[in-house]
Amino acid sequence: MKKALITGITGQDGSYLAEFLLNKGYEVHGIKRRSSMFNTQRIDHLYTDEHNKTRFYLHYGDMTDSTNVIRLVKQIQPDEIYNLAAQSHVHVSFETPEYTGNADALGTLRLLESIKILGLRDKTKFYQASTSELYGKVKEIPQTENTPFYPRSPYAVAKLYSYWMVVNYRESYNIYACNGILFNHESPVRGETFVTRKITRAVARLINGLQEVLYLGNLSAQRDWGHAKDYVEGMYLMLQQEKPEDYILATGKTTKIKDFLILCFNHVGIEIVFNGKGVNENGKILKIRKSKYYSLVSKNLKENDTIIKVDPKYFRPTEVDILVGDPSKAKAKLGWEAKITLEVMISEMIENDIKLMEKEAFLKENGY
Repeated sequence: MKKALITGITGQDGSYLAEFLLNKGYEVHGIKRRSSMFNTQRIDHLYTDEHNKTRFYLHYGDMTDSTNVIRLVKQIQPDEIYNLAAQSHVHVSFETPEYTGNADALGTLRLLESIKILGLRDKTKFYQASTSELYGKVKEIPQTENTPFYPRSPYAVAKLYSYWMVVNYRESYNIYACNGILFNHESPVRGETFVTRKITRAVARLINGLQEVLYLGNLSAQRDWGHAKDYVEGMYLMLQQEKPEDYILATGKTTKIKDFLILCFNHVGIEIVFNGKGVNENGKILKIRKSKYYSLVSKNLKENDTIIKVDPKYFRPTEVDILVGDPSKAKAKLGWEAKITLEVMISEMIENDIKLMEKEAFLKENGY
């Protein structure tokens, strides 16, 4: 039975990957940080008490603690390591650049060093969660594995360090190590502060009368959005090849945040129109159509309501205007391609958030 170690197992990608590998028959070990609050909601459905027969284990740890990382790798002796742990919020990285570098850059080095120090070079394969943010101020469209990098945030710079460390350890020590350059991938369990989930939650809150306005930053930014469930399969496939290489995982299509908003509100029967430019840009309700949510929408919203506004505090110090990946290499060599469409993903996310907000609205209406 293969053993996999997943860092960042409590996050979106970690939870989907853990479930995917368990279904493949793996024994799965995950590292989670100590917290005074429960932080395992995404994986609670996978967990079985260790007193019973199980193939799923959680260990306390932190990517900033070298001795902890080495001890866990030695104890588990994994066949595959998937390094998904990171301070992954781009805007927050400008506020916490030192911590971002310690966790995202040096954290990768600590894992690679543990493989080398413990003599696991012939046993353990390593996957590094890289990012499309490496391309930053893009040099070509679409971006390929050969496109020059131009990172524009502390997060992206930390990930650039990790990327080249993976390449260096692969070439210097013959470690099976690859970078997965993943473009934006979302799901119903995406973190609430990431723009896609912020939008779908806001749609659900607005129609339930729990929020009046959605505040966002750059509405013209364009991203290549796929579903996280597709992307974890690509991670797995990268470690099943004869030799390690770096791959882009993407849909090959890019969408403006403005258009993402239109798709989301259309799902609940709301047509929106944008007015103004820059910080004065806003989105108003043009029309409320008949839909399964019509009674709920018409109860809490009306035509001509301004429901989207720009807040400059959400602008990045250095903006990344457009990202779109070319997944040709992954399709040719891994047989991988994104299957879940943007529209299906949006539907999943909004339906999930509407259920959550209906509970909140019920509690509010009944004085709780």
